[in-house]
Amino acid sequence: MAGATESVAAFSKVLFKAGIKPGVETSTKMEVSEFSFYYGRQQALEDVNLPVTRNRITALIGPSGCGKSTLLRALNRMHELGRDSRVEGKITIDKVDIHTIDVSTLRRRIGMVFQKSNPFPKSIFDNIAYGLRVGGKRNRKELQEAVEASLRRASLWDEVKDKLRESAYSLSGGQQQRLCIARALAVNPEVLLLDEPCSALDPISTAKIEQLLMELEKTCTIVIVTHNMHQAARVSDYTGYMLLGRLIEFDQTAVIFQNPSKQETEDYITGRFG
Repeated sequence: MAGATESVAAFSKVLFKAGIKPGVETSTKMEVSEFSFYYGRQQALEDVNLPVTRNRITALIGPSGCGKSTLLRALNRMHELGRDSRVEGKITIDKVDIHTIDVSTLRRRIGMVFQKSNPFPKSIFDNIAYGLRVGGKRNRKELQEAVEASLRRASLWDEVKDKLRESAYSLSGGQQQRLCIARALAVNPEVLLLDEPCSALDPISTAKIEQLLMELEKTCTIVIVTHNMHQAARVSDYTGYMLLGRLIEFDQTAVIFQNPSKQETEDYITGRFG
């Protein structure tokens, strides 16, 4: 394409995550098929088709208001909390329509971390244990083991192990966001959704979370919404570019950033739009 060299130049200093090697077996964990979403009469998503690959990181990029967060929330039916919403099409997990699954069960299988860290007004320990207790776990030793395991998975244990009874609000912003990730991980979700998890964090905290995500994908399928295209390039295996409620292009991340097939994608990547 005419501007492809500009696209490559813009990201020439970015370290791309290693692409999927030929012959490596991958499978689809979730599938979005001809999915449309409406807030009352206003259509927010239009005929989106998106495969989410098992144990890989999928990034959604695009300008503000393009539907990224709406699509992310639809993946675990968080959109149902809004009034007058309706959907068309289908979203599946392991080939089962998510709208046929009990919503509480679904949200244990598909966890979510929001843009602004939102720890509960409880201790660090009780934040992590909350979902476990709701799920019926009461044994003290089991809770302690599960809390430690979750904090270790979130690379936070060494920083908080001596102050588990202190308020979660005593942690820094980056630590609070990792605490929220640990809280989501405590119930062992199969899929983890993250909506701009680093937007309010400093570069050091952002780097810690990016490294954490690349560790977590070994055991968890991850979908992340980000405005930071360099972040998408660093951490994701696949990237989808969205515009005006439509998924314009979806491919391996390096392809999207270095050789996009759609003019709209290239315009966004090179900064001519958005």
